[in-house]
Amino acid sequence: MKFAFAAPALVLLAGWLFTNRPAPPETPPINIMAYYVPAENYMPEDLPLDQLTHIIFSFANVVDGEFRFREPERSGPILERLVARRQEFPNLKVMVACGGWTADGFSDMALTDSTRTRFAESAAAFMERYDLDGLDMDWEYPGIGEAGIKYRKADTRNFTRTMKSLREHLDALDRDQTLTFAAAGWERYYDFIEVEKVMQYADYMNVMTYDQVTYVSPYTGHHTNQGKIEWADIRDTPFGRYHLQRNIKEEQSEGDWHPRSVEYIVDYCIARGVDPRQIVTGAAFYGRSWKGVGPENNGLYQPVGGPHIGWSAYRDIRAQYEEKNGYERFWDSTAQAPFLYSRTDSIFFTYDDTTSVRLKAEYAMEKNLGGIMFWELGNDTKERGSLLDAIYEAVMD
Repeated sequence: MKFAFAAPALVLLAGWLFTNRPAPPETPPINIMAYYVPAENYMPEDLPLDQLTHIIFSFANVVDGEFRFREPERSGPILERLVARRQEFPNLKVMVACGGWTADGFSDMALTDSTRTRFAESAAAFMERYDLDGLDMDWEYPGIGEAGIKYRKADTRNFTRTMKSLREHLDALDRDQTLTFAAAGWERYYDFIEVEKVMQYADYMNVMTYDQVTYVSPYTGHHTNQGKIEWADIRDTPFGRYHLQRNIKEEQSEGDWHPRSVEYIVDYCIARGVDPRQIVTGAAFYGRSWKGVGPENNGLYQPVGGPHIGWSAYRDIRAQYEEKNGYERFWDSTAQAPFLYSRTDSIFFTYDDTTSVRLKAEYAMEKNLGGIMFWELGNDTKERGSLLDAIYEAVMD
């Protein structure tokens, strides 16, 4: 007789579990895209995927003209674990980035119809193999040799043709595919791509509005500022005078350099005909720093003695430097960016903090942009009040 009640009891239990299971997270009104580099202490099971719309696994490469992992035996199983988490977050898009800084092979791959087709076919097969939602082309940069990679004048047109081929092959798959590309946060890059044509095939351009000043710069500056800086703001600083002289010297070859910012490049791209809804701006989950920096203007726009650290993860900046160990935090209201300076050690840091990334997210909402992305998730603090927390809260408020 005791088994007579088993079936009804199981039905009641199943109903209770269904009605009491956590609701899926609300989808943000704009995209929040995270680049992600796997690390031993930060695997797919640890990631805060409830706060993201897209996660971009980094990196695949152009290998023998095809879209592949260089170490599939290592990267493949990790990617599979990440894709498996989509069961918990059905609205999450899992993508893979191809390339990165100094990654070569693009110019040769894009050179002919046959080489482009081979690459696009392999990319589509890769998407099917891992049940992915799309790919990000991180060619840095077509027609420009800054990263020390092979480049040609023909890269400009061939990049467009590559994106077209990718779009056609991805659209033939059963699963909807998102196609993005990593774009530079400075004007000169857009002289080497056909942005109006490329955007016919890409869903979004992920504008890397970071590394606007790099660790090799002879002067300090903001590397990932939101606010527009005009010449009048820097003209009388060592940084400004340096760039004015460069403009005079390089006028025939590179044209005018303009102070960089999220706002400046967004306005520039919109003026070039890009739909704001296709523009995704970037935040930096890392900082740059220099040593040998004098105290004038609290170290901002001053000569440097060299790089202090090539780059520092935000989690380390927050734990070791942000208003700690003699470092004072300053806020540049024009650039809408923080910086740190130690008068004792003569060290200067430029970075994003929770205030600046919140402003970037709010700006993306106000301008009706496609969203905000960042490099990279593993650099964030694991404490409450992280950079991702600040972005998510700004978007969901």
